[in-house]
Amino acid sequence: MKALAFSLLTLLGTSAAALAQTAPVAATTATATAQKGTKTVQFKTSAVCDMCKNRLEKSMAYEKGVQAATLDVPSKVLTVTYNPAKTTPEALRAAVQKTGYDADQTTADARAYDRLPECCKKTASTHQD
Repeated sequence: MKALAFSLLTLLGTSAAALAQTAPVAATTATATAQKGTKTVQFKTSAVCDMCKNRLEKSMAYEKGVQAATLDVPSKVLTVTYNPAKTTPEALRAAVQKTGYDADQTTADARAYDRLPECCKKTASTHQD
């Protein structure tokens, strides 16, 4: 019985070691592939705080083809790195609007804007310029 248990543990340990050795190589390859052929677009948003930043960045992460999204809160500029074979700047602009924020000269989706917390609305007195 002990020999069987030892054999199983040895087999599991060897399998885990083999998987651990191949995982970093696969991750490195995926990262290199993700960087190749990407484009970057920027949108001036109506975002006003760190809650907006979290909401927009998380929302963009779910969009098809998006590699990264970063909002600079002071300038209100959202920078999105994406795969042009999977999405377009127009689709990304629409995604920003559906999250409840203006994107460049295009206003936010009214229903999404109404669902934002009061502090994230552009009419909030604490965020007036």
